[in-house]
Amino acid sequence: MDPDVPMVDIERTTTALLEGLFDHKNEAAWSQFDARYRPIVIAFSRKLGLNESDANDVAQETIFQFLKEYREGKYDRERGRLRSWLVGIARFRIAGIYRKKGVKREYRGESAMVTLPDEMECSTLWDTERRTVILRLALTELRATTKSHDRTIQAFEMVALNHVPVATVAKELEMSDQEVYLAKSRTAKRLRLIIERLDQTYDEDAS
Repeated sequence: MDPDVPMVDIERTTTALLEGLFDHKNEAAWSQFDARYRPIVIAFSRKLGLNESDANDVAQETIFQFLKEYREGKYDRERGRLRSWLVGIARFRIAGIYRKKGVKREYRGESAMVTLPDEMECSTLWDTERRTVILRLALTELRATTKSHDRTIQAFEMVALNHVPVATVAKELEMSDQEVYLAKSRTAKRLRLIIERLDQTYDEDAS
C-alpha cells in the first residue's frame, strides 16, 4: 500500500458521504469525506504557489468550513456543484495567505502583487488534481489486487506515466520490447476499469 495515498472508502459515492455528514456522530462519513478531498485541496493549493505547510492549512480550513456551512444548510446541491463550493472556499483561503504575505513584502519594500487564476481556471486546475488523485488511488488498488508481476506494473508506469523509452525500460527490467508493450496495454486496460469506477464515486458534478 502506498503510504502517501490516503485510505478512502471507494465504494461510497459523494452523495452518500454528504448525507452522512448531517449526523454529527457519524465520524466515518467525516473521515471518508476528509480523506477523499483533502489530497485534492492540498495539491490544488500547491499548484497555486503555496508551500506544503500553507497548503495543509488551507486544506484543513477548507474541509472544516465546508462541513460547518453544509450542516448549516448553506450548501444547496441543486444550485451548484460541490467542486465549485470547495474551490471557492480554498481560493478565498489561499488569497488570504497571499494578502498576509503581501503585507510583509510591502514592509520590506517588495512588490505585493499576486494574481490568482479566475474561477474557470481554478475549476480546470481542480479537475486536473482530482484526476491525479484518482490515478494514484487506482494504481494503489491495482497493486493490491492484481495477480500481475510487479515488473509488469512497473513497466507500465515507466512507459505510460514517466515516458521512459520502451527500449530503456526493457533493458532495465530485463524484458523484451514486446513484453513491455504487452505490459503497458494489459495494465492500462485494467487500470482504466478501476479509474472509471472510482470516478463515479467522486460525483461532485452531479446536481
